[in-house]
Amino acid sequence: MTEPRTALVTGAAGFIGYHLCVRLLEDGWRVIGLDALTDYYDVALKERRQSMLLQSQGFSAVNERIETPGVLHDLMDAHRPDAVIHLAAQAGVRYSIEAPESYVEANLIGTFRLLEAMRAFPPAHSLLASTSSVYGANTEMPYAETAKADTQMSFYAATKKANEAMAHSYAHLYDLPVTMFRFFTVYGPWGRPDMALFKFTKAILEGDAIEVYNHGDMRRDFTYVTDLVDGIVRLIDSPPVRPGTPDDIAEGDSLSPVAPYRVVNIGNSEPVPLLEFIEAIEDATGRTAEKTMMDMQPGDVPATWADARLLQALTGYQPRTQVRDGVARFVAWYRDYYGV
Repeated sequence: MTEPRTALVTGAAGFIGYHLCVRLLEDGWRVIGLDALTDYYDVALKERRQSMLLQSQGFSAVNERIETPGVLHDLMDAHRPDAVIHLAAQAGVRYSIEAPESYVEANLIGTFRLLEAMRAFPPAHSLLASTSSVYGANTEMPYAETAKADTQMSFYAATKKANEAMAHSYAHLYDLPVTMFRFFTVYGPWGRPDMALFKFTKAILEGDAIEVYNHGDMRRDFTYVTDLVDGIVRLIDSPPVRPGTPDDIAEGDSLSPVAPYRVVNIGNSEPVPLLEFIEAIEDATGRTAEKTMMDMQPGDVPATWADARLLQALTGYQPRTQVRDGVARFVAWYRDYYGV
């Protein structure tokens, strides 16, 4: 009988991490889930996700901070995972203005600790989360992985772009196959309370007004969480290879000319106006939202739109979930979870 492959997932009790672990366990992987269960948002939600994962014999939980010296090194040494999927991070554009030091600790130091651990015990493939926010002030859409991304507009985005640069250097120096994926506005059941869909649904069901930034003139490439997870899982068995010459890199590929390193967008490739997104929530809740129109927030961008052709070429990925269907599933989960 073939031994199951092992994956180390950081941020395993988080929104995306939970859904990814569920999928990996369904696919027969053994999963080591690392999470600090921090109080950035409701810890009970993280604990509930983790408790559900622990119902599987293939899942092991480790509750530690990624930036703690020795934690990742010891995990890599003990388990020698075939794949590492790094999702743990201090998230949130707006919070990075209030508490930037937490982003240095989790996103910069934590990712450094992981890179060092993988240098000592190399996995077959390491996949690290970045964000569409790295495209910053770039207005050429849809965003392609090969487009310039040097004008980050929040400290959160800056730390994620730094992660990309750090990972590239390790891929080059130590021949570590690294894929960075840039996420585009992920949503769905078990989502984070600080994200728009959660906040809007909560406010609408409680009869409170919702704050609509930039007076509603915003578009987002909303990506349903299981579609995103499908993209991640498909990429696991497509590690980048150091090219022999620049001619080995196909047109449109973000493969580095000097390292087994690639950047890949994972998005729905369909930007949706914010007011249309709110209409979908209104339809799902059966209530009309009272809107308070606000100016644009510092660090935010008016639009995102993924060019996901590279991911499709590498893996055959196709998003399956329409926004109205995904929103309805979230609202149904929210009503069930909170007994509304």
